[in-house]
Amino acid sequence: MLKQDAHSAPTAALLIIDMQQGIRDLALPRNNPRAEACIAALLARWRRAGWPVVHIRHMSRQADSVFAPGQPGARFQPELAPQPGEAVFEKNVTDAFVHSGLERWLHVRGIGRVVITGVASENSVEATARSASNLGFVTRVVADACYTFAKRDYGGRPRSAEEVHDMAMANLRDEYAEVLQSGALLD
Repeated sequence: MLKQDAHSAPTAALLIIDMQQGIRDLALPRNNPRAEACIAALLARWRRAGWPVVHIRHMSRQADSVFAPGQPGARFQPELAPQPGEAVFEKNVTDAFVHSGLERWLHVRGIGRVVITGVASENSVEATARSASNLGFVTRVVADACYTFAKRDYGGRPRSAEEVHDMAMANLRDEYAEVLQSGALLD
């Protein structure tokens, strides 16, 4: 599905969103307990092939946030941390394209396709996928390489993490992105 030789333009950039220490430390019910393993497998595949990898981290403007600059929670999870030569972009809002330079970085390299992984499904993943599509990038979201947390809906009803995740994937599917499982990209 993602074939490329050493002399062709990159097939797709792998975007890994907000896989930081602080998100791992949240004590909330979540879905996809193997999401990090799926991300790691995709990351290993991209690295072996020499395809572009982009790490995105949230840097909060609130000094008391676990994602504030200088806080341990703002650091990348070690097993998913960038290697030399991999791009790193910081964001202050949910959308990785806003005020980050990501769009320009992709265009300069002739990259027209993105594969999105990370957290949270209905937040930064969904916002970034919508923008990627609206900016003209062919967009894929890897459902089993994303996760989120349980929360109450607008009407106050409790929703499981799986329900929140499934709705985010449904919001993206077909209109903004192809939603698929990691196995489709690893085979």
